[in-house]
Amino acid sequence: MILAAFRVKSFRFQWPADLLTSWAFEMETLTLGWYVMTQTGSVLMLTAFGSLQFLGTLAAPGFGVFADRLGAGAMLAVMRASYAALAAVLMALALAGLVTPAWVLVLATVGGLVRPNDIVMRNTLIGDTIPAAHLMGALALSRVTQDSARIGGALAGAGLSAALGLGLTYAAVSLVYIASLALTFGVSWRAPLPDPAGAPHASVAATSGWRELLDGLKYSVTTPALLGIMLLAFAINLTAYPISGGLLPYAAERVYQVDARGLGLLAASFSLGALAGSVTMVLTGGPRRPARATLVYTALWYALLLVFAHVGRMGAGMATLLAAGFVQSIGMISMSATMLADAAPGFRARVIGVRMLAVYGLPLGLLAAGMLIPRVGYRSALTLYTTLGLAVTIVIGLVWRAALWRAR
Repeated sequence: MILAAFRVKSFRFQWPADLLTSWAFEMETLTLGWYVMTQTGSVLMLTAFGSLQFLGTLAAPGFGVFADRLGAGAMLAVMRASYAALAAVLMALALAGLVTPAWVLVLATVGGLVRPNDIVMRNTLIGDTIPAAHLMGALALSRVTQDSARIGGALAGAGLSAALGLGLTYAAVSLVYIASLALTFGVSWRAPLPDPAGAPHASVAATSGWRELLDGLKYSVTTPALLGIMLLAFAINLTAYPISGGLLPYAAERVYQVDARGLGLLAASFSLGALAGSVTMVLTGGPRRPARATLVYTALWYALLLVFAHVGRMGAGMATLLAAGFVQSIGMISMSATMLADAAPGFRARVIGVRMLAVYGLPLGLLAAGMLIPRVGYRSALTLYTTLGLAVTIVIGLVWRAALWRAR
């Protein structure tokens, strides 16, 4: 059944809570990215802003330890309360006329310590509450919350910012976060139990947090499929996501010469394609070999981003991003399914937390692009990124072909 995951009470609360959180994330990212770009005119400042939002990836394994001990639901409630508090602070600064790019960077730093780990808790909670037979469908439905938010949230953030200004836009963002928090109180707060049928090393011993953290790291790097997927995830964050995310304000202003609404259309195009990919996964049940699908669709994603780097018209750019979003969604859902299927229950949150370390490639990629683009140009920098990413994808497919390509 396509919507079988909604039979689980926790998921009926989690799905709308995740949806609202994702909408607020996208509204914030686009609104503040445009503010930094227009106020400073610096691509380096723009990439610095994007990078600061991912500081928390370094702490992701630690968040995974807490989730394995306390439960992902309880962690989500605490984290989402912090999002609402930070949004309220920025709203107050903007309404008082005190907001500056420096304040935006400071608050992005504070929020970036927590916010990247939201996806860790979401996927962990799905793995802990959804039966294995419906796992791919639940992941696809969860991905719909992110992809639809990148359409609606991007357009809403751009539209509200242009029409109401930063202060009132953040009043709306704060309300969305509060509604998400209220729904999060309805998800399962039960801490996960070790799998009694699993191998001895797959149980969570009553040891120190540091020992549990080290065990999670060791388990992740000694499981071939998990290691290959994590290296691929790092390459994707380093070379692919900067192009379709953090650098879009630069492309909008300098390449296509459009305003904030044009930026919203570019972001929404990629997200509309991703939403179509997620819905396709929900309707079809996903590929039979998710590990192989991860490699194939990642390679297609890089090919489309290479095309995007060289198109000079807004319409062609939107069409290319639409296709790139579609293949990206299928590839990333397949990646998540591979990880959740291969990770033992007692290690699931820590494995996803270790995988989140790969997201740190995104700020590194953004900062490198911010220094590279002024020197070699926008198109040359993007060509370098896409060809490097495609080469790494092929190498990983060859080195871990037994675990990723041939495995069912």
